[in-house]
Amino acid sequence: MELILPREKQSIVNTNYAFFVGKAGGGESLSINDSLIYIAPNGAFAHSVKLKDGENRIIIRSNYGLQVYKIYKTPKTDNVELPVEEFGRVKAVVNCDNTPLRNTPIDGGLNRIGHLFKDTELVIDGSKGDFYRVFLSKNNYGWIMKKDVTFCPNTAFYPAEFLNMKNEQFKNATVQSIIFSKKLPYSIEDNEKEVLFKVYNPELSDNSIYTLNIPKPKKYTYGVISEDGKYEFKVRELPKSPKECTVVIDAGHGGAEKGAIGCLGDEEKDINLAIALELQKVLINKGFNVVMTREVDCNLGLNERTEIAKENDADIFISIHLNSIPDIPMNVRKTRGTSVYYFNNNSKELAKILEKTVPKYAKTHHDGVKTASFAVIRPANYIGILIECAYMTNPIDSMLYRNKNFAHNVAMGITESLLIFLK
Repeated sequence: MELILPREKQSIVNTNYAFFVGKAGGGESLSINDSLIYIAPNGAFAHSVKLKDGENRIIIRSNYGLQVYKIYKTPKTDNVELPVEEFGRVKAVVNCDNTPLRNTPIDGGLNRIGHLFKDTELVIDGSKGDFYRVFLSKNNYGWIMKKDVTFCPNTAFYPAEFLNMKNEQFKNATVQSIIFSKKLPYSIEDNEKEVLFKVYNPELSDNSIYTLNIPKPKKYTYGVISEDGKYEFKVRELPKSPKECTVVIDAGHGGAEKGAIGCLGDEEKDINLAIALELQKVLINKGFNVVMTREVDCNLGLNERTEIAKENDADIFISIHLNSIPDIPMNVRKTRGTSVYYFNNNSKELAKILEKTVPKYAKTHHDGVKTASFAVIRPANYIGILIECAYMTNPIDSMLYRNKNFAHNVAMGITESLLIFLK
C-alpha cells in the first residue's frame, strides 16, 4: 500500500474530516478504523474519517500489517456577530481598479454588485470587521474592504457635475455612456430582459441615482469601462457561428501549482493541460478562433489568465480542471463525475448544456451545475465557465481520467456543447 494523502503520520488540522488517498497492491485488502475500503481495479482508493476535537488515532490495516496516524483537530471558535460601528460621513477614494463593491460585509461568495475603478469617490458612514459601509442612496448601501480605500480626512464633499449622456447602436452591441466630472460608485443588475447600470450619488443627495436600462439579446456579454468621469456600459450579442466566435481555453494550475493529487499520484495540472490541448485541436477543426492561456507546464496567475481573455476580446472562456473531495464525508459512488461552475447569469445556459453533454462523451457521472465566485469566470464581458471534468481523488474516476482517450472524449463533449449553445 502507498498513501498519497495524508503526507504526514502526525498532523494538526482544523477540518472536520481526514482524507486518506492512495494505491493498494494486487490482491491487498484494506480497512481504516475497521471500515472496509473499496479498492478500484487499478488499486486506487479513497476514504474520509470524521474527526473529533483533540487527538484522533486512525488505524489502517491491510494483509501486510498496519499503520497508525495521529491527527489533532483544533476546536473551532464560535463566530461572534460584530455590530456595525456608525460614524459621520467621511470621504474616501478607491485605491486600485477592479475593486469589489459588495452588498454584504463578507469577503467571498456571490455578493459582488460592482467592480470600482481607481480614484472612485465614496461616502463612508460605518464599519464592520474588515469592511467599511458605503452610502449609495437612501436605504441603499454597499460594503468595501478597508484595505481597498484611502480616507480623505478634512476634505469637503463636492457634487459631481453631469456633463453628457449618449446611446450608440451597433450591429451586435448597444453602448450607453454617461459622463460626470468625477468617478462615482456604480452597480450592475442582470435582470430577465435587460441589464441595469446604476451610478450612485452624483449630486450628494439621498436619492440621486442615474439608471441606464439596456435591453439584452438571448445570448450576451456585458461590461463597463471608465476613464476619468466617463462610464461606458456595453451589452453585446454573442456570435452565432464558430468562425466568428473566439474561445479562450484555460488549462487550470501549472508550474509550481500542481492542483489536486490523484489516488495514484497523478497531478491535476498535467491532465488539465492534456484536455486543453486536445480541445484546442477539436475546436480549430470546427472553425472556432482559439486562444490558449498556456500550452506548456508553466506558472500563470489568475489575473494573467483573465487579461489574456480581455486582450483577445474573448466571447467564451472555458477553464479546465479536475475536482477533489472537500471537507465532507467521502462517498465513492456519489462524489464523482463532471460538475460545471458559472458566476454570471449569461453563462448559466452553457453550463447546463456542458453538464448534460460532457458526461455523455466522457462516460462520467453527472455532478451538477453550480455557482461559484472563481476569479477567472467572474468577468461578464465573456461567457465564463469552469468545468471539473472528473474527481482526481475518486478511485472510480481515476479509471476514466487515466484512460488514453479521456482527453479527447472530454474535448468532444465540450465542442458539442459549444455548437449547441451557439445554435
